[in-house]
Amino acid sequence: MVFIFSAKNRCPEKKGFHPLCTAAMRMLAYACPADSLKPWTLVQKFVQGVNEVFGPQYLRRPTAQDIQAQLKMVEAHGFPGMIGSLDCMHWEWKNCPVGWQGQFTRGDHGKATVMLEAVATHDLWIWHAFFGVAGSNNDINVLNQSPLFTDVLQGRAPLVHFSVNERQYDMGYYLVDGIYPGWAAFVKSIPSPQSDRHKLFARKQESARKDVERAFAALQSRFAILRYAARYWHRSTLSDIMYACIILHNMIVEDERDSYARAGNYDLNYDQERYHPIPEADNQQGPIDGFNNLLLRNKKNPG
Repeated sequence: MVFIFSAKNRCPEKKGFHPLCTAAMRMLAYACPADSLKPWTLVQKFVQGVNEVFGPQYLRRPTAQDIQAQLKMVEAHGFPGMIGSLDCMHWEWKNCPVGWQGQFTRGDHGKATVMLEAVATHDLWIWHAFFGVAGSNNDINVLNQSPLFTDVLQGRAPLVHFSVNERQYDMGYYLVDGIYPGWAAFVKSIPSPQSDRHKLFARKQESARKDVERAFAALQSRFAILRYAARYWHRSTLSDIMYACIILHNMIVEDERDSYARAGNYDLNYDQERYHPIPEADNQQGPIDGFNNLLLRNKKNPG
């Protein structure tokens, strides 16, 4: 696989990408048929090489430095302590085996799909990716199989310290939609808000939660192979393609991240005096029994 990433002389004094690398990128970016370019096994070798060489860096869990940079950015958007927004997407599987059609097909989609669970931040970096669950599941079923909280259980998760209304917290949270359970690690919108304060919170939460939806849209717009039905036979091949596309997507985000700040898309030098603190609401903490059960499952299967 290494030969794919090696440079090749295009002319005596210039070097360029290996032609096999260029062909594989065309398959991912434009969903070109494999027969029109190179043998279909080429894209398999390419995505396996991308995962092996670049996976440890671009599919890593957030470090302490990453968490601090994220906290500084999200505080400007009114959600101190948020470490990302969580959601799932479906990738249609055209060549799903007939015997598996039932478990990979859900009524609202009507076709066989494979699910991706992801956590994305405001700059569209995808920090967590868990792919391969059958499409008949819902987001809660995917969460029960996901290693999202494994680092928390094993004590390897970076510490998150923030304060809200003069109260200190030591655990970050994710913005999610209404299907997720009411755990302390999830912050959901308020259904049918009545007061102005609840309407303001619901509007801000639903706006910030769209970060992961934007990441899905950017991922599919950059790699047309994820926009159309997958034509491969093996689920392991689909996983390699999905993770490779996420790695390449994060490379693009890393390359363009500095331009976001220069363009003024977010202000890292946030002025706290522009906003007035909202009086503390008398809210009760959500149930955590299910959260403890999930951590116990992750402890038995660290994944």
